[in-house]
Order: sequence, then C-alpha cells, then structure tokens
Amino acid sequence: MNLSVNLNKICLLRNSRGATNPSPLRAAEVCVDEGAGGLTLHWRADERHTRADDVRTLCAYAAERGVEFNLEGDGRAEMIALALEVRPTQFTLVPVTPGEITSDHGWDLPRESDAIRPLLARLKDAGIRTSIFMDAATETMEAAAATGADRIEIYTEPYAAAFDTPRQASEFARLRDCARAAVACGMRVNAGHDLDLRNTPLLAREVPEILEVSIGHALLADAIHVGLPEAVRRYVRATRGEHPPAPRTA
Repeated sequence: MNLSVNLNKICLLRNSRGATNPSPLRAAEVCVDEGAGGLTLHWRADERHTRADDVRTLCAYAAERGVEFNLEGDGRAEMIALALEVRPTQFTLVPVTPGEITSDHGWDLPRESDAIRPLLARLKDAGIRTSIFMDAATETMEAAAATGADRIEIYTEPYAAAFDTPRQASEFARLRDCARAAVACGMRVNAGHDLDLRNTPLLAREVPEILEVSIGHALLADAIHVGLPEAVRRYVRATRGEHPPAPRTA
C-alpha cells in the first residue's frame, strides 16, 4: 500500500499568515525523505489552502524525486487546464458542494456519469491516470467502470468513524467488498479520508486491493506532537500493516 501525503493543511497554515512559512515544498521534501511514495494536493476554487503555484511546484518536485503526484479536484475548466499543464501522475476527480468544510461524499453514479466521462477522457488522452472519489457501495462499481476511470478512491470516513465501535465490522466489510467489486470491474483501488494510525493497519493487512491511501489531516495533526519526520515514518509503517504508537492527543 502506497502512502501519499496530502499537504493541504501545510498550505492552510501558511495562508493563515499570508506569507511563506511553513513551506509546502520543504514539507514535501521531509515526507519523501522519510519514505512517502507520493504527494497529494486538492486545489479548491477558493484557494483556502492549496494554490495553483503549489500544484506546479510540488508536481515538478515529485517528478524530480521519482514519486507519484496526485492532484485532486472538481471538473471546473481551470482545474482541468492545470492538470493538462502539469501532467500529474494521477488526477482524482472529487465532487464538491459549495460551502463544504471538506469532501464528504462520492460521485452519484450513474446519474452524474455523463458529466464526468468526457473530463476523464481528456485526462486519459494526456497520459494521466484517472481516479474518481466514490462511496463504498458495491452496486455502483459497474457504473464507475463505465466512466472510463482507471481507479476509484473509496471515501473512508464512515469506516473511520465506526472504528472501535459496534459498527466497525459492518463498515469494514462494506469497504472491503467495494474494493473487491471495483477490481472485478477492471479498476484499481485507492482510499482516503480520516485514515489514521489506528484504522489504517487493518486495511493494509486485510484489503490488499487498496494500492494507495491519501492521508493528510491525521498525519499532520500527529506531527504537532511527534514532529513531521517521525509522523511520516509511523504512517509508512501503518501502510505496511504495522501498529506504530499513536500520539496522545486528548
């Protein structure tokens, strides 16, 4: 399982002072040095965290270091234009609801298939691997495959919220079965949202269909307590199915 570190929160912290500290590029260097296999940025229209120049800088850096760069975003024209300009390893198409704090749902397929199919085709024609953000619903995997997406990214917040509760087994089974259904439909599988040191190892051990996890918020929150290099090392271990200690945060 590949760890792609989402650096949006580094960008958010920088933007809060309107200057250049902390540097997303310096954070990216630490992540790659400590074993992360990829970097992720989600570029929103309001630029509340990632900016277009961050995408350009970190995509170039990832290529230089030989790691993957995953660009997330909606299908707005400037988003697709930026992707075609920088040519990330992967573009993850994510539905956006105006005013949302963070992504909170996958694409509604097949209802929205006609809207996203031509966007994916343009990206694939440019040699960019495509992924679409999906809820863990096995019944939608055929529709997901019909869009032409190379991969899905399973929205894992319901699994994360259920971890260590009576709902854990059912949410885990739903996620696992969705991953298997995606593979059966000819796609590959990523996952992300609210994954942390507690709930990631189980996925790494029991759902081998998941090739990549994108983790940002929890990793950078843990870095407050243990430092960024150590946090990345712990998350790399978690993606191997190990159980590194989680910082005490409360």
